[in-house]
Amino acid sequence: MNLSAIAIVSASAYFTATFVLFRSLGFEYAQSKRAGTLAFAYPAAALHGFSLSDMCDWAGQVNFSFMSVSSLAALLIVVVLLLAALFRPLDKLGLVIFPLAGLILLIRVLVPETAHPLKTHAWQMNVHILTSMLAYSFLNIAALQAVLVAYQDWQLHTHHSAGRFARSLPPLQTMERLLFQLMGVGFLLLTVALITGFIFIDDLFAQHLAHKTVLSIMAWLVFGTLMAGRGINGWRGKIAIQMTLAGFVSLMLAYFGSKIVLEWILHRS
Repeated sequence: MNLSAIAIVSASAYFTATFVLFRSLGFEYAQSKRAGTLAFAYPAAALHGFSLSDMCDWAGQVNFSFMSVSSLAALLIVVVLLLAALFRPLDKLGLVIFPLAGLILLIRVLVPETAHPLKTHAWQMNVHILTSMLAYSFLNIAALQAVLVAYQDWQLHTHHSAGRFARSLPPLQTMERLLFQLMGVGFLLLTVALITGFIFIDDLFAQHLAHKTVLSIMAWLVFGTLMAGRGINGWRGKIAIQMTLAGFVSLMLAYFGSKIVLEWILHRS
């Protein structure tokens, strides 16, 4: 079986996992049922990882083209979600993450793109790249969690009766606490990523890196302000939701926005 076929099977497993999660919405929240609702997601993630083996060649070069990196980021987000869902009530986020991961896999197979090889770096740069992608993964999940918290908060304040989806979620206090736990881990990883970038990259404000650096620092300031506000003033609710989403948008633009402009519009690596 070639890698394209493996990617298609993986995407199918993601879509099946989404369907199973959707079917579970009719039941009250039950911690014991989380592992069962994610059963198809584990093999989907394993196949997803195998399908990306063509990103690295024997010469030690890594293909950092937009769709390849997007697929790798989607895999990291799925893995973080699956590991975190073993201990925290995060499984419902799979309703968004799993179909997106499957869709990105299919686009990578069906839409050809020019490879943008990047030679592997010393361990210092690898630490920077890994912490950057992990920070993005955790803060991506935190942003989706913020959307769920906003939905629960809206239901509470408008006195709408809880529907199937709302009944399958943990209580609002639990969801808010989980939001800040995810954000705390993501903020720590983003801090490490910025520090290693300043230490190991010669000029983070060079022309091709300046926008990434500025937007990443803006995201760090937003998340840092929110974490401080939470600790000092007990910030929660709308302000927490809005700042989480604003910080994540800045972080997303820092990398993926710049890659779209460089590769798809300016045709540069």
